[in-house]
Amino acid sequence: MNVLDSSTFINEYHTDEQTATIPMVREELEDESAYRFDAMEGSGMHIHIPRDDTVEKVRRASGETGDREELSTTDIRLIAAAFELDATLVTDDYAMQNVAEHMEVAVEVIAREGISEQRDWRFQCQGCGREFDENKDRCPICGSELSRKNPSNA
Repeated sequence: MNVLDSSTFINEYHTDEQTATIPMVREELEDESAYRFDAMEGSGMHIHIPRDDTVEKVRRASGETGDREELSTTDIRLIAAAFELDATLVTDDYAMQNVAEHMEVAVEVIAREGISEQRDWRFQCQGCGREFDENKDRCPICGSELSRKNPSNA
């Protein structure tokens, strides 16, 4: 089974596999992509609502990888749906791919190349330069903003 992100409807993705998605994806779509969603739902696409405990598990995993701030509520719930259904997540979103792979959820990409490696991001203070494993609103040392840093460039 494939769990479909909004990019699948925008890019006219086709598959012979069974498909599923979440209701929030429909809210992100307009025009022809919304009609594609409706047509697929009418022809048997499963609409799944993930459990709250699974959504929280994805939130924790996104914190571990450093992708939490990059993911929308829809993104988190899509990963949760793919996890619960033991399905392949179909998306072009790099942060979603990173968290999904961290949770051992299979990923298929559509219009872009997929990620080449799973990353656990670090965060660096723009003022004092200190690094942290988790993102914070401000540096606890000097109060400056933090930015996401690729761990392979450390």
